[in-house]
Amino acid sequence: MAQANGRQSIFITGAASGMGRETARLFHSKGWFVGGYDVNAEGLASLHDELGADNCVVRRLDVTDRDDYRSALAEFGRATGGRMDILYNNAGIGRGGPFADQPFEDVLALVQVNFVGVLIGIHEAVGLLKATPNSMCFTTSSSSATFGMAGIAVYSATKHAVKGLTEALAVEFKAYGVRVADVLPGLIDTPILPPGAAANAPKEGMFRSIPPMEVAKVVWEAYGSDKLHWYVPPELVELDKAATLTPEAVRDQMAAGGLFSGNSLADDA
Repeated sequence: MAQANGRQSIFITGAASGMGRETARLFHSKGWFVGGYDVNAEGLASLHDELGADNCVVRRLDVTDRDDYRSALAEFGRATGGRMDILYNNAGIGRGGPFADQPFEDVLALVQVNFVGVLIGIHEAVGLLKATPNSMCFTTSSSSATFGMAGIAVYSATKHAVKGLTEALAVEFKAYGVRVADVLPGLIDTPILPPGAAANAPKEGMFRSIPPMEVAKVVWEAYGSDKLHWYVPPELVELDKAATLTPEAVRDQMAAGGLFSGNSLADDA
């Protein structure tokens, strides 16, 4: 098994494609040792080939399986000398449709992968994080954690849960010297999107299509910062503010489709 040999290390779930893969590429280019984990074994194999056998460990991981997660972390710890500079909880699935028509199996799968998987990962990895000075626990939330979004209600709910967990643990983990933060991406051009979604997105505004490397860059920037929430694109913070101050107005704008036309909240107001 490859060894970090003193290099800083990052453990990434959902690493086979999209934001996770771009983050693996970026941190590899910065000289970090990468742990890549996903249920997509083929994508992991190509990532391993791309990064090089001496620079990473990759492994199939079901984030909802606590025993499997514990084994993956133990292997990673053996490769890094018991250290973990960043835990990046990125794995997630997207299933949508009207809530009343959504199969309950999809509801449960969303909760299990998008939230329970994050809980397992953090709970099991906290020992490695505590053992590493200046470590960071970082999680992918979503722009749908600013205001609950129709058509992806349960997905949105899991991301609200991630955001709340991030805020609470950012307080608790200060005692360990571990920083906690999240990213709230908008419409990122990754395989989680339905076919054609990126091409049909607005050309400007907070819901324009964004390449996944922009999220990877945020993970890199976050490691050198104490900032709690990161928005991609940055103007999504205005939606978060509006959702807190005037939730009824945001509700009505969303019902009318105004927030998805490419305009900002200020333009819509």
